[in-house]
Amino acid sequence: MMKKTTPSETPDAYVSALRGWRRDCVETLRAAVRSAGTFDEVIKWGHLVYFARGPVLLIRAEEERVLFGFWRGQRLRLIEPRLKPGGKFEMATLEIAKGTAIDAFTARRLAAKAVALNKTLGDPTKATARD
Repeated sequence: MMKKTTPSETPDAYVSALRGWRRDCVETLRAAVRSAGTFDEVIKWGHLVYFARGPVLLIRAEEERVLFGFWRGQRLRLIEPRLKPGGKFEMATLEIAKGTAIDAFTARRLAAKAVALNKTLGDPTKATARD
């Protein structure tokens, strides 16, 4: 029986509720992201979301994977070719399963580039098709 979980109220509570490899993965991603720039880190839609002039990226722990997603991720595929396009805007996500990983250096590069894109182009949720 699956127990119903209530969303965590803070980013720290979100991480401390995780166990095993998913917690290790999220802690590594979170540290890399936070070292890459200045973000507002919040819980939104039940997971970690980072804002800098609009949404930049998300970290979402699920049962069998951790998603590392970027609002402008389709522009980041030269840094990380495993990013899969999908969803609105220029969204792309990296699925991390047990036994696979992304190194902290690459995670930090992705986050820094994503912030730079928002700084240059503005809020990705308000971008126009000609961007």
